[in-house]
Amino acid sequence: MSFTIGEKIRMTVEGASHSESINVKLENLPAGVAINMEDVLAFLKRRQGGNAVYTTARKEKDEPIILGGLADGKLTGQTLSAKFMNENARSKDYGKMRTIPRPSHADYVAYVKYGGKLDMAGGGFFSGRMTLPMCFAGAVCMQILKERGIGIQAHIRSVGGIEDLPFDPVSDKKDVLADHTLPVVSAEAGDRMTKLMEETSRDLDSVGGCIECKVTGLPAGIGDPIYTSVESVLSYGMFGIPAIKGIEFGEGFGVCSDYGSKSNDGFCIEDGKVRTVTNNSGGIQGGITNGMPLIFRVAVKPTPSIYKPQRSVDLETMEECELRIEGRHDSCIVPRVVPCVEAMTALMLTDMIESDDEQKRKR
Repeated sequence: MSFTIGEKIRMTVEGASHSESINVKLENLPAGVAINMEDVLAFLKRRQGGNAVYTTARKEKDEPIILGGLADGKLTGQTLSAKFMNENARSKDYGKMRTIPRPSHADYVAYVKYGGKLDMAGGGFFSGRMTLPMCFAGAVCMQILKERGIGIQAHIRSVGGIEDLPFDPVSDKKDVLADHTLPVVSAEAGDRMTKLMEETSRDLDSVGGCIECKVTGLPAGIGDPIYTSVESVLSYGMFGIPAIKGIEFGEGFGVCSDYGSKSNDGFCIEDGKVRTVTNNSGGIQGGITNGMPLIFRVAVKPTPSIYKPQRSVDLETMEECELRIEGRHDSCIVPRVVPCVEAMTALMLTDMIESDDEQKRKR
């Protein structure tokens, strides 16, 4: 089974968590753009597991085997295709879950929709491992955007009830992250998050959080009104990341208790350019970028695979039962989702910008 996203820049992914490989194709990329594969590999390492006690012990190489579309370090204009081998799968850990669904996982709905015929080992194609080809595509698109002066940066805004400092919503400069193992602005907040995630792992539980993303260098005028607004397109992409349960742009739900006199972004002239004094809109008005930094946040749910006993049902006997999950799982997926958010942002923005350019050429 394959899945495709994008209008002009189209990404298709194939495979599953425990299949022989996971494949990815990227269509209609601009020819001639140099791609630094060392930077791509470094980006992919940010989403790897096995690097801390609160992440899955499953360790894969996550190195792309390029099948086409790249020659002498540059995009050829043909479909960029690659595959990633799955070499450290343990399907036996998921035997009982063929008929006993894990709470808050896709097991039950997949059983209903596909008649119990899917191999759900490791989560099948619902698995977070399917973010690997997305991160590869995003890492390539980030280099395309970099040539246009556009930068994408995300950090952990919160884990549990522990909050990091926010990004500067007005500055076009890249925010400085702390010298920490986690992508955070405040090292002190990062230390507290690490402690919480480690404690949660020892308690055989999981914890969720929030990720904030900022895009700088975007010109005004990207996007379209109504159904293909920047918010619509980015939201569509974000919900393709497993575990994302919500999204807000700018002040988001914070404006619910505000007055217009406070939440409106007044205009000003700065260095000969039209800007806004505040950025409660998150860099988007009427579904179109206004030239300010694009700011949004996504909610990441706690990993549903926990080692505590949980209530479930046996779909063969139709009786209630207790489920104890085995396997290798993250007690907090938030740190590994940060590069996924950056990658999907890059993919969707590249698609929007290339589509806008094509529309302009037709006018």
